[in-house]
Amino acid sequence: MALAVLVCFIINISFGSLSIPLKSIFSSLAGNEANSTWSVIVTDYRLPKAITAILVGSGLGISGLLMQTLFKNPLAGPFVLGISSGASLGVALIILGSGLFGGVLAAALVSKWSIVIAASSGSFLVLLAVLAVSSNVRDTMAILIIGLMFGSITAAVVSVLSYFSSAEQLQQYVFWGFGSLSNLSWSEVSIFFTIYGIGLVLSISSIKALNSLLLGDNYAKSLGLNLKQSRFVIIIATSLIAGTITAFAGPIAFIGLAIPHLTRQIFRTSNHKILVPAVFLMGAIVMLLCDSIAQVPGTDYTLPINAITALVGAPVVIWLLVRQRKMMF
Repeated sequence: MALAVLVCFIINISFGSLSIPLKSIFSSLAGNEANSTWSVIVTDYRLPKAITAILVGSGLGISGLLMQTLFKNPLAGPFVLGISSGASLGVALIILGSGLFGGVLAAALVSKWSIVIAASSGSFLVLLAVLAVSSNVRDTMAILIIGLMFGSITAAVVSVLSYFSSAEQLQQYVFWGFGSLSNLSWSEVSIFFTIYGIGLVLSISSIKALNSLLLGDNYAKSLGLNLKQSRFVIIIATSLIAGTITAFAGPIAFIGLAIPHLTRQIFRTSNHKILVPAVFLMGAIVMLLCDSIAQVPGTDYTLPINAITALVGAPVVIWLLVRQRKMMF
């Protein structure tokens, strides 16, 4: 699978509106390319985009795995806690609510970094609210319902903002909702990777707790597991990964829900010592392939990544489930 990630990584860098020979791509990566234009395109645009695809695919896959195990629900995904909705609300306040400030101030508010900060702040505030409420709740399913309710509240606020917004503002917000892996600079990728890395370390440290939770809360307690602490760490890990992805790449759907199921169907195991690295690699492979397809090789078009992930991935998962006739969980 690691070799497949490498192959998909090279394929992803090779595709784009400008055709660059494979030899020149390797030369650019090595810093020996004579054509400066090709070198800039590969190193400053395609390479950060491919790395972002790996981070987004693997991160959403692992977040979905954590949530499905924590809630023991095959339909749980990385955004069930309302993280995506909180990020959407933050972006909506910046884009759709910018008209309230008027003139130059509104133009200054709607920038790339302001959208990232707004999305991060929105997801973080919703997370704090969910944690505050869940600290008084023992039932894990209640946390799931609370997250969904917060999602409904934020969606309602976004709807109100949309009603009073102009067509241009709505278009900008809709385009953000499509999701995008491009236009990230190396400094932004570095920040993305740092926060993502913290969430990934927390996820890996929770492998033992995740395996214990599969056997039920009572059995996990008998093994000496601190349920409240483990649940808190898992939620924080998911929030860091999914919240950062939403802030930098937008609300990308399907991957977090489908990749864990796809991986279980292939490996036929529930052991998270195998599932966590396998989901990491599988998510990276699928996202790299979806982004390569979204480039529409040979044309100048770039399709929304959200549409490709669902159109390409959903039929594959349906086929696997029908073929196996039973969902591994």
